Formats: sequence, C-alpha cells, structure tokens
Amino acid sequence: GLKQTETILTRTFPSRPFVPRDDQERAKRCEEILTIQAMGLKKRLAHTHAKSAVVGISGGLDSTLALLVTAKAFDALGLERSGITAVTMPCFGTTDRTYQNACKMSLKVGATLREVRIGDAVMQHFKDIGHDPQDHSVTYENSQARERTQVLMDIANQTGGLVIGTGDMSELALGWCTYNGDHMSMYAVNTSIPKTLVRSLVNEVGHFMEVDGFAGIAPIIDDIIDTPVSPELLPPNPDGTIAQKTEDTVGSYILHDFFLYYTLRYGMSPEEVNELCKEAVRQSDEYNFSDSEIDKWQKVFYTRFFRQQFKRNCM
Repeated sequence: GLKQTETILTRTFPSRPFVPRDDQERAKRCEEILTIQAMGLKKRLAHTHAKSAVVGISGGLDSTLALLVTAKAFDALGLERSGITAVTMPCFGTTDRTYQNACKMSLKVGATLREVRIGDAVMQHFKDIGHDPQDHSVTYENSQARERTQVLMDIANQTGGLVIGTGDMSELALGWCTYNGDHMSMYAVNTSIPKTLVRSLVNEVGHFMEVDGFAGIAPIIDDIIDTPVSPELLPPNPDGTIAQKTEDTVGSYILHDFFLYYTLRYGMSPEEVNELCKEAVRQSDEYNFSDSEIDKWQKVFYTRFFRQQFKRNCM
C-alpha cells in the first residue's frame, strides 16, 4: 500500500503579506497607494463641488493617514490646506499623548484645527436615555463615537464640505467600529488599507516625503506609530496612559491581516490559513506567537468577520 507522509513546506511566507519587505519596493508601493487614495478623494471633492473637508483626528494611525491623504488631495486640486478642518473631540478616554499629537499634526499639515470637547454633550445624552455614567458598557463607549460623528457631520454642513472617513480595512473586517459612529462618513479613504499597511504608509510619509509639503512631521509620526492602538473610549490609567488597548481585545493586527490576506485573496480554508500562519511565524525572526495564540485569534477573526457583516452591508 501507499505510505502516507507529511508534506514539508519548502516555500517561505512573509508574516506581513500586505507590506513588502524590501525597502525600495515598500517605498514604491506606499507612494503608489497614497497617490491612488489622494486621486480618489480629489475626484470626489471636485465632483461634489465640496469647499472643504472635515477630518476627525484622534492622534492615532488611521486619522493621521486620512489627514495626510486629504492634504495631498487638496494640493492636487490647488486648494489651500486651511480648507481642511481637523477636529479633535476629547472625551473620557482621551490621553494627553494622543491629544497633543492630533493637534501638532493638524497644525504641521496646515489644516484648520477645531477642538470640540464632547464630555458635557455625552453626559446630557446619558441623562436623556437614563444611562449611569459609572456603567462602562457598550452604551458608554458607543455614545461617544456617535456624538463625535454627529459633530463632524454638522461641521461639514457648516463648512460646505465632506466628512472624510478614517476607518481601515482590518477594522472593517473585524467590525471594530461603532455602527452609525466612526463607521459612517461621506467618503472613506482608508477602507481598502489594512492596519499593518496603514502603519507603513504613515511611516513613509513621515520619513521620506518631507519634500512634499510635510516638513518636520517625522517626530510626531514616530510617536503616533509608537502609541498603542486604542479607541480611547474607556477612562485612562491613573498615570494618564491608555488603558483600553485594541489588540488585547481582538488580537494582534499582524495576525488578523495575515488571516485577511489569505482568506480574501486566495479563498483559503481556515485549516490552510492556520498552517501557513504558523509556518510564517516559525520562519519570522520578528514575531513569536504560540500555536495556541494563533488558534485563538483566528477563531476571533472568523467569528467577527461574519458576525459584523451588517456594518459592511450598510456602507
């Protein structure tokens, strides 16, 4: 009879398939993607005769990228960047670090910075619906995200502009956004960019595109890249640092982007993706996820991917 043997994989698999390893290749890819994003937005702004663009900025990666893309689109249209309204909306979970980075970033880019503190409005809303502010449930979190969206939409009406969405592809896959909150915008520029690639894009702009009217933003960008990914909807730690870390709840974006890549691009079965992921981690000198961690987060990926489809349908 035939003897069954284990197939030994001889190919190598990058642990970050969306991000080219080679420096030159990565720079080229990032430049191209940024241009595609900016040109898409340019067309939309011209088509709708929008006078301005409104971007909610948090001091995180996604809103930083959205702001940079919007600046490039305005440059391409020959519009003054002051027509971009960057809105910071501090509330219960905002840390000083992200607040400062959001403000510095907006000013460096040349946008018009507006600050709208939403705490009082959210507390009034809790009173209206009878929610105890000490109860830090999903209602507590989502009320803040929806209040921010309302503020952005209304400022867009004031300025005759569009709200530029900031959410990325990894968040959409996992449904890591508030339905009718940060899930909504008038034109979303990051929806086909996974989180691992957002990081690379922002890094490229900070360090290699200073000539394109982004002088002096590298130190701010470095600190933004260094900040833990967080929606900042729960109060910070007593020392003022971020308490709510996204990757503690949903798992590492490095893993999720790996699952996303092989599931969507190649239609691989969960078993195949699982094997490949373990192989990629074994071959990588950068990451050391255990097999059980990979199994656990892969389950989260598929569960959330299907359960959160309703958010993508609505968009």
